[in-house]
Amino acid sequence: MKKIATTNEDTNPGLTGEWSAALKLVADDLVRRGSAERTRRAYRADLVQFAQWAMRVQLEPTDVDVRQVRRFAAYCSESEMAPSTVARKLAALRACFRTLREHGVVEQNPAELVAAPKLRSSLPRVLRPAELTALIERIPTGTALEARDRALIELAYGSGLRAEELVSVDVDSLDLDGEQIRVEGKGSKTRFVPIGEYARAAIVLYLERSRPALLNDRAEAALFLSKSGLRLQSSDVRRRLRLWARLAELPGRVNPHALRHSFATHLLDGGADLRAIQELLGHQNLSSTQIYTRVESARLRKAYGASHPRA
Repeated sequence: MKKIATTNEDTNPGLTGEWSAALKLVADDLVRRGSAERTRRAYRADLVQFAQWAMRVQLEPTDVDVRQVRRFAAYCSESEMAPSTVARKLAALRACFRTLREHGVVEQNPAELVAAPKLRSSLPRVLRPAELTALIERIPTGTALEARDRALIELAYGSGLRAEELVSVDVDSLDLDGEQIRVEGKGSKTRFVPIGEYARAAIVLYLERSRPALLNDRAEAALFLSKSGLRLQSSDVRRRLRLWARLAELPGRVNPHALRHSFATHLLDGGADLRAIQELLGHQNLSSTQIYTRVESARLRKAYGASHPRA
């Protein structure tokens, strides 16, 4: 096995040189693979926690085997962490030891042999078309921020974009004549997604009246700007959507992913092919898209139960 090269620069204070170097290898690998910043932050926090736990029992990265990974998973469960949190930590460990194996630091990936806890299967929140109409029509366009939010939410639902994709869109990503938008998705994969006529009209209004009022630096490329003229952040999208959903008196919490789920489900309801929906959403595997068939199946079962005399 190859020893991890350590440096004098401590990017992970409180960790041994070998753990610090291991985490740096993983961080560099996640960047190379095009992982989202939020994923990288979550993995780093999980791996720091594991490294601190391992150091308490005097384990370096090359000492970890499947028994220690199982013990760590048990420790997390005993600490009353949610099963989804434990599953994410195990995913971070699989990514960590996969990278260490690729660099010749370890011979096996011990986390691959540890099963994640079973997660409760839950269907995504889907808004009815009437609820989406109420939400969007609740947003006026009298101010620059209102017009921006109207365009933002029209595009989120009309094209099924993730919050991170929405804020990464630049002005030159738009092809208004071709009624499509270029999107940089997960793993830095580019796809072209149609823009519906409502979203197109809202974006044109925003570009003509509101974006110039928000713009401070003419070199700023971002389509959606904050009130200070900077690129909008995904947390801003969530916050503004919650505001408008509350004003529209929609029940429960509404987040950007609910708009994306609604986009896909409504396409399926309208007869769109699952492969086409996969491409529009930017899913690498069809299995990620098949959850929407479960949504449709659940809706049909509910309708059957309410309507059939012998259900």
